[in-house]
Amino acid sequence: MKVIRAQALGMCFGVKDALNTIRSLESPGEVTVYGELVHNPRVLAEIESRGISQVGECERGPVPETSSVLITAHGLSNLERQRLVDAGKQIIDTTCPLVRRVHAVACMLDRAGYFVIVIGRRDHVEVQGIIGDLNSCVVISSLPEVRFIGKPRIGIVAQTTTPPAEADRIASAIRDANPGSEIRWVNTVCRPTRERQEAATVLLGQVEMLVVVGGRHSNNTRQLVALAQSKGLPVQHVEHAGELDREALRTFRVVGLTAGTSTLDETIRDVEAALEAIPTLTD
Repeated sequence: MKVIRAQALGMCFGVKDALNTIRSLESPGEVTVYGELVHNPRVLAEIESRGISQVGECERGPVPETSSVLITAHGLSNLERQRLVDAGKQIIDTTCPLVRRVHAVACMLDRAGYFVIVIGRRDHVEVQGIIGDLNSCVVISSLPEVRFIGKPRIGIVAQTTTPPAEADRIASAIRDANPGSEIRWVNTVCRPTRERQEAATVLLGQVEMLVVVGGRHSNNTRQLVALAQSKGLPVQHVEHAGELDREALRTFRVVGLTAGTSTLDETIRDVEAALEAIPTLTD
């Protein structure tokens, strides 16, 4: 089987920085990760093995008992951050700089009197952190949700992992649905997401099917899967090599390989090696 890698794939700098911070902790037993550091089961297992406490994203609320609290790459609202500080916790901040930019832009628009629309998944931890400090906002996840807002000034930002083309379509539809409003669209989709979407798009024209490696809960990974599906290309989404459907893969001679921004390099290498070892039915 021939395997073609996407030109851009795998772990981004924000995730790498967060992981390096975790691995360099001098007193891991005194730290609680406030949510999932990244949406990657292998990384979460590594964190647990080091004796670091973790609080699920849906379980945040009670103040952790450890002296230090680590904010994940997905960020946190300023209100929640201050609550932890007021409780006497030392903050270890691994918020991705590109997520921090979305938060800053949204707050700037809010202070300037804009009604803020966040394009993204309303249940995603990054989005919850962004809207947590806004006075007036709404989250729009898809084109059918676009509607007349009835506000004179509307500011638009996007979750960093929103597919670029989808963000542009939704922003354009918001503008069309609110012709009497002043619209300010600040495109905050991050560069790694753009690069991986663009590289995957190029790859789809060169292969018979696509394998996407990444966590089940990783938004940008799922968007890579959705991209292949939108083009009618067969796709397998796996978290590791053991999940590959080898029998189904045997019917393809040329397979594309890409991975989400929280996927470890070694996981990608394992999947690539497993794919290359699969004999095709014509061999």
